Amino acid sequence: MRPVILRRGLVALFAAAVTFGAITQAQAETLRIGYQKYGTLVLLKAKGTLEKRLAAQGVDVQWTEFPGGPQLLEGLNVGSIDFGVTGETPPVFAQAAGADLLYVAYEPPAPHSEAILVPKDSPIKSVKDLKGKKVVLNKGSNVHYLLVRALEDAGLKYTDIQTVFLPPADARAAFERGSVDAWVIWDPYQAAAEQQLQAHTLRDGQGIVDNHQFYLATKPYAQKNPEVIKTLVEEVRAVGEWSKANPEDVTQQVSPLLGLPADITLKSVKRQGYGALFLTPDVVAAQQKIADSFYQLKLIPKPLRIKDVIWTPPAAVAKAQ
Repeated sequence: MRPVILRRGLVALFAAAVTFGAITQAQAETLRIGYQKYGTLVLLKAKGTLEKRLAAQGVDVQWTEFPGGPQLLEGLNVGSIDFGVTGETPPVFAQAAGADLLYVAYEPPAPHSEAILVPKDSPIKSVKDLKGKKVVLNKGSNVHYLLVRALEDAGLKYTDIQTVFLPPADARAAFERGSVDAWVIWDPYQAAAEQQLQAHTLRDGQGIVDNHQFYLATKPYAQKNPEVIKTLVEEVRAVGEWSKANPEDVTQQVSPLLGLPADITLKSVKRQGYGALFLTPDVVAAQQKIADSFYQLKLIPKPLRIKDVIWTPPAAVAKAQ
């Protein structure tokens, strides 16, 4: 009986191996993209051009929406997505938490697309006036660094204010109730507050932060699928060029998704940076400065080396930029 048992065992083992191989192959043939309700990836998803190009490579595309950059990178960290886009700060927190990510590309600066807002009738007239006040923001989002730099520029310490960490919808509610003194937020929430609440802009990013958007991928996916990443960057770049030339068309497409009037959406669309460029030494250095600042403030537990997590595109791809 032992030979029969042995044969059965080998058959079962072979079947399990085939099943595991099929699962692995299926994962390799699906590009899982994380996106937020606003930004270039929304436009790319709507156009469907990426799906058409990747179908020729035998790759399907799966889209997953996230409420913010930190949540999106948590999805990347746990392996539920392969690629996504966030602001400057979320990747720093994600790398500090051990996420196996790589910076793939970045969008041009958009410093006016994030700001510190105060209510229309607020007595606060400058960033210096925030000393001792409650400031609400989404922890680990791009605006976290804006707040740090604005305080430094005004001669204040990060500990001079009271930070309240809430996601955008809850933060707006707190801002409207008057339970916080200022709100640090990005577009389109920023444009909506300016228009609907007549919120006053205390300071935006001009002169103190770049407010880049970064395209990121898991390290295993980017290293194993450089041609897919190449195609993805090309399509993001093409959509970005179209968006810069057609802000009204972008507004018509995005406004219903956001549930915002066209005038508010157009304002935020015009402040956004568009494109997909491979990272330069200057951009890496700027991102390193952010990481160093958060480590010095003890907001992340260890120092980071940003240059260790930069994707190096194939030579032909890099020249094409």
